[in-house]
Amino acid sequence: MFQIKNIILRALALTSLLSLQRAGAIKADHVSTYAMFVQTYSPSGEYMFEFDEDEQFYVDLDKKETVWHLPEFGRAFSFDAQGGLANIAILKSNLKIMIQCSNHTQATNVAPEVTVFPKKPVELGQPNTLICHVDKFFPPVLNVTWLRNGQTVIEGVGESIFLPRTDYKFYKFHKFHYLTFVPSAEDVYDCKVEHWGLEEPLLKHWEAEEPIQVPETTETVVCALGLAVGLVGIVVGTVLIIKALRSSSDPRDRVPL
Repeated sequence: MFQIKNIILRALALTSLLSLQRAGAIKADHVSTYAMFVQTYSPSGEYMFEFDEDEQFYVDLDKKETVWHLPEFGRAFSFDAQGGLANIAILKSNLKIMIQCSNHTQATNVAPEVTVFPKKPVELGQPNTLICHVDKFFPPVLNVTWLRNGQTVIEGVGESIFLPRTDYKFYKFHKFHYLTFVPSAEDVYDCKVEHWGLEEPLLKHWEAEEPIQVPETTETVVCALGLAVGLVGIVVGTVLIIKALRSSSDPRDRVPL
């Protein structure tokens, strides 16, 4: 995949509606962002919308339809995929012109940062999802593979589209990859990331952490100390109650009428 990187991605056109927050003087409670790009390598392009950095929808360029991130979005809003496809067609035409007129200088590669984490607190034997977040990379050309105990996993995997990072002066992207799994003490996982900015594939490791086991002798000592403290409290309380009763019944303490 990566042996021919020197002749692929001759040019890349990118259009994005920037966040109003980048204007500096303007503060916005909510920001709607759309981004689209075309390039000479797979994926050939993308058209998507975000709201407050959460994906709303993207246009599937092969099926020529709008794909909503959540079904609720599709019921509340509508978007004609033909509008996105028309914009992508214009970008592709501009890209051809740029390639013909340019000196074919390759775009600068920016290596990604990778983190792996579970979707929810891990309980051994309980289904969960591992998330591999590939962040701050350019261009949007990526290959991600899940490994379990060193073996490639192809079932239960999923991924997001390329998402724009508008908090950088130079355009960068981030992307999520998912793996549904059942945690066990025996299995270990790796998220293998290949990108033109990396000299070699990057493996990010994850495994379930074993809970700290308290030694049985320690538990016994703690219980014994707790019981002793409780008994001392009972004895002291009983003594104080007896003294109080004796004091209240002593005739010498009574005041004559």
